[in-house]
Amino acid sequence: MAAAVKKAPAKAKNDRKTLVVVESPSKAKTIGKFLGPNYKVVASVGHIRDLPKSKLGIDIEDNFRPEYINIRGKGDVIRELKKEAKDAKDVLLATDPDREGEAISWHIAYLLGLSDDAVDRIVFNEITKEAIKNAVKAPRKIDMNLVDAQQARRVLDRIVGYQISPLLWRKIRTGLSAGRVQSAALKLIIDREREIRAFVPVEFWKIAVELAKQTGDTRAFTAKLTEKGGKKYIPANGAESEETLSALKQGRYAVKTVDAKERRRKPYPPYTTSTLQQDASNKLGFQTRRVMSVAQQLYEGVAVKGHGTVGLVTYIRTDSVRISAEAAEAAKTYIAENFGENYAANNVFSNKKKDIQDAHEAVRPSYIHLRPEEIKDSLTPDQYKLYKLIWSRFVASRMSEAVFDSVAADIENGAYTFRATGSKLKFDGFLKVYQTALEEDEGNMLPELAPGEALDEKDIKAEQSFTQPPARFTEAALVKELEEKNIGRPSTFVPIIGTLTERRYITREKKSLVPTDLGFVVTELMEKYFKEIVDAGFTAGMEDRLDDIETEGKDWRGIVAGFYGVLKDELEVADAEIEKIKIEDEPTDEICELCGRPMVIKQGRFGRFIACSGYPECKNTKPIIVKVEDVACPQCGKDILVRKSRKGKIFYGCSGYPECRQVFWYKPVNKACPKCGSLMTERKTKATQYACSNPDCGYKD
Repeated sequence: MAAAVKKAPAKAKNDRKTLVVVESPSKAKTIGKFLGPNYKVVASVGHIRDLPKSKLGIDIEDNFRPEYINIRGKGDVIRELKKEAKDAKDVLLATDPDREGEAISWHIAYLLGLSDDAVDRIVFNEITKEAIKNAVKAPRKIDMNLVDAQQARRVLDRIVGYQISPLLWRKIRTGLSAGRVQSAALKLIIDREREIRAFVPVEFWKIAVELAKQTGDTRAFTAKLTEKGGKKYIPANGAESEETLSALKQGRYAVKTVDAKERRRKPYPPYTTSTLQQDASNKLGFQTRRVMSVAQQLYEGVAVKGHGTVGLVTYIRTDSVRISAEAAEAAKTYIAENFGENYAANNVFSNKKKDIQDAHEAVRPSYIHLRPEEIKDSLTPDQYKLYKLIWSRFVASRMSEAVFDSVAADIENGAYTFRATGSKLKFDGFLKVYQTALEEDEGNMLPELAPGEALDEKDIKAEQSFTQPPARFTEAALVKELEEKNIGRPSTFVPIIGTLTERRYITREKKSLVPTDLGFVVTELMEKYFKEIVDAGFTAGMEDRLDDIETEGKDWRGIVAGFYGVLKDELEVADAEIEKIKIEDEPTDEICELCGRPMVIKQGRFGRFIACSGYPECKNTKPIIVKVEDVACPQCGKDILVRKSRKGKIFYGCSGYPECRQVFWYKPVNKACPKCGSLMTERKTKATQYACSNPDCGYKD
């Protein structure tokens, strides 16, 4: 008979570890190193309970009760959490310090059977050893106002999405969607496109003269025409321009007034989520999704040589420009020691909106002494670029103003007045670490001028111009507009833009967001039948009411009920009135080689393609082939085509493939390299550059 296996005795309460639950495995790894052997840190890997995907999941009749279920695929995670909680001395919920994080903690507490009155929630703004240790010492109850604010948004978005989207499927095509914030954002893009299409350019002429002193410093400087007869004046056409030039030739130039003064430029505040997205887009060329992905890596922890795994930046989802007193003092000391005391300043910045997110600091480096250049080898290229941007912006925000010597001179010739400006940097201040766009006159000081002084004309130019339509939105510009109009929250901007692109409501042309015909059709339908949802003012007002749930404890169900009452009536009207909408396919000049019908351009799941207009009788399809104009293959003379690799990277290959395998990774141009004779290629960064396609040559233009 086999010997009985002895059961291991249960651990005494004092021998057990404290379980700490976070959201991501990388964060768990970082925090675990800070807390030591008496703690076990595990990750929920995001949400573990949510509304079901297969149905609305909200009992409208039961006061909009959400019908939460465990997320499919999270069974192993839930079982591990329950096991670890059962064996733990205590449980601490350390999810992100925002609405979403509070809701995740609430759901975890429910699954683990923790008491509603349990003091088990800890929060921290940065993943540093000191911040984590302090958080563990100060647990609190789960904040139900935060949870309810998240629930209200989730329920509202679900109601809009699951009630209107099926209508779009029936009336237009399957796979479409509408959203409380998404549809308002799309309307902004559509309205901008309407402005562009309706724009009528107006002619005007710019006149600029190069002048110089008659003695002394005779450097030429430029003055621009601004007034005629003491009133603002811009020649409206060529005739007015010629008349002006003729009058100027008859007269003489003389200095009217000189205004010399000291001009100061203040530093920018540290980043919020929105301004970080905008600046990284403009300066680094990162799309918002890429910005937030890299920022999350920096927040959760990076292995830095000599320092271990550390969270390099504070929490990345915030609307606030506030920083802690400790961070301000650390910055002041660092700046004084590294740049001089005259560079340190006690700048105070205020938030545009006094709201709930002020609970979190601005996005800043967790350790100011970790200079980007010193830890560059420990970071990926993207991490280094973004960390440098955040570090520089924060340090600059604690530095002195930049000071310029500035001069503006008005110069007369008969009835006409010209303006010349110049400035010179006197003290760089915050510009020492954070560069901004230079103004036209910076670094271009005027010679010393005196009122009444005569000047000589060196050259004069009249240039025809036309007023320009408003620019299309870039991602950065759209993020700025959404924030200014209080549509959504910075944490939602990334999925909004992603959804609009995935639904083919918009496309990207270079950096611009361009609405498609489908985007127009959906928006026009929404404008007619669901005015509130696409109205920026209504959406902003709803955001404020949702914030009131968090700040004032307002009843979230009452807010949802008020919205749903309007939506329900609109849905009934829309379903009854809207006929099936057919979006016409874009015609081409091609004829189907199988049946002789015209070929058209269709929009599919993976983009545009050419198909026979006789579908479904004829199912002939082919990819859209774009050739590089005026460039022939240097090997065989055939066309060069724009192609995509398996990973989606654009390259340029010979149409004679596979017989000819000539490829270029940059766009070839019809220009021979003066050094070796190979084709030159076009490389666009901030400015267009040309480089030889021969890797052994290295010639650049």
